Amino acid sequence: MAEPLRLKAKSASPGIASGPAFLAEEPKAPSAAEWQDAAPASRAVGGYGALEKAIDISIGELEHLAEGADAESRDIIDFQIEVLRDPSIAEATGARMEADENVVFAWVATLDAYIGELEAADEEQMRARAVDILDIKNRVLGALAGTPIADFPPGSVFIGKDMEPSRFLAHDWSKGGGIALFAGSTAGHVALLARAKSVPMVVGTGRFSAADGDPVSVDGNAGAVILQAGSMLIPPLVPAQEPAGDTQTTGGELRTADGVPILLSININDPAEIDALDPATAGVGLMRSEFSITSVADAANEERQLAIYRRVLEQAGDRPVTIRMLDIGGDKPLAGLEDLPALASGLRGIRLLLARPEIARVQARAMLRAAVFGRLSVMLPMVTFPDEIDRMRELFREEAEKLGRRALLHRMPPIGTMVEVPAAALMLDTFGAAAFFSFGTNDLTQYLAASARDDIDADAGKAAPAVLRLIAQAVKLTAGKPVSICGDMAGDPSYLPGLLAAGLRHFSVAPARRPAIRSAIIGLNADGTRAAGE
Repeated sequence: MAEPLRLKAKSASPGIASGPAFLAEEPKAPSAAEWQDAAPASRAVGGYGALEKAIDISIGELEHLAEGADAESRDIIDFQIEVLRDPSIAEATGARMEADENVVFAWVATLDAYIGELEAADEEQMRARAVDILDIKNRVLGALAGTPIADFPPGSVFIGKDMEPSRFLAHDWSKGGGIALFAGSTAGHVALLARAKSVPMVVGTGRFSAADGDPVSVDGNAGAVILQAGSMLIPPLVPAQEPAGDTQTTGGELRTADGVPILLSININDPAEIDALDPATAGVGLMRSEFSITSVADAANEERQLAIYRRVLEQAGDRPVTIRMLDIGGDKPLAGLEDLPALASGLRGIRLLLARPEIARVQARAMLRAAVFGRLSVMLPMVTFPDEIDRMRELFREEAEKLGRRALLHRMPPIGTMVEVPAAALMLDTFGAAAFFSFGTNDLTQYLAASARDDIDADAGKAAPAVLRLIAQAVKLTAGKPVSICGDMAGDPSYLPGLLAAGLRHFSVAPARRPAIRSAIIGLNADGTRAAGE
């Protein structure tokens, strides 16, 4: 019989506790639909008035929580009330609302900025305060939507990234239970409260898999969590598209004539091209998975997809690999689904994957499992609206949890988006969930020029100035996130001056085009002008 899994952690409060696991979900901002369906009392006055009312409700809840509390608990609650009454936070939220931002998302953005500053602080005590602000944010969100955060079952072991102080104070610890946090701090308010009330607690476990109700033990004396057999520590998240470099010369990157580093990757279509990949010279900026998964049978075969993705990741070594999810629909049929509507219905790429989640889930599981074999990033095709990324990220999260429960090794890769729809290119500053962007100029040119797919080659030259202008505008909206270009325009030296001038520094091209693009880049300055003497 398999032994239980013992995870090392940091003791925050001594003692030993055992009980059923309670997995805390991180609260989310309500969607627009949920906001409309929220309790009428939370929306009655609308806009800024609704926010003021939600803050007043939250203050009242905290004051009620403070009744009969000990001095330490009262100090924590008083701090939260003081923050809620701070006019600068309400004013910052109001400023976002004046820019036509919904009250719910304005509040979230304001508090998230505050939380981000605290999490980046050098002092641990300052970083620990971030969860206090998270607590405030979620309490007001609950008041806005009329959905307060519910308590968890007495006697259970609370498992999550962190725990809000007010949630600790509202819980009945007389029936036992403990706390195991993936992150957390021994200097935080919850740790202080746990020690005061003798609640066993550990922090810094790292993410691990468990299901609600699984037996869990918290050893606050030794600093450990004991899980049932079959549980596992989930590997940490891969950083979003780490710099890869390009060894044009010994020990150096490919650079423009004036010394600006440029990344040069390759595109892969056919699995047969994987064997020709030289990890010493290039990573993969785009692998078009639909050329490997050509039938419904392939799309349903998780193990086959895993084998393909693992092969390219292992061949790439420590170089990054970006695999695009299935871009099917329209003029790219999948055998067995020939009855899919054409693009006129809007059902292609990300929309089709979301409409047929059974296809997306299999591919997501294969990618999650493959990610442990290299530096994988996942790219979403034909994205038009930000919520499409949110929904796909949630799908990946759900599949990761399932893999964890099955004790299958996996890792969450960064998830970015192709930029091939003009509407998306003009609004990249709203795509906060995207880890990176890559311009797909083939489709971008087609839709910008209103061309038929068969006519795009003839129209590409005429449309190029408009495409370059759109790319230059879009790059300015990416907020410093990694940006690349992987369409045919990237592999044409005649467009390089305009693309460099637009701010692009990562090009992914067909392997055959790589030498020509390399030569062209080293003869140009970063602003697209020719180097002296060229």
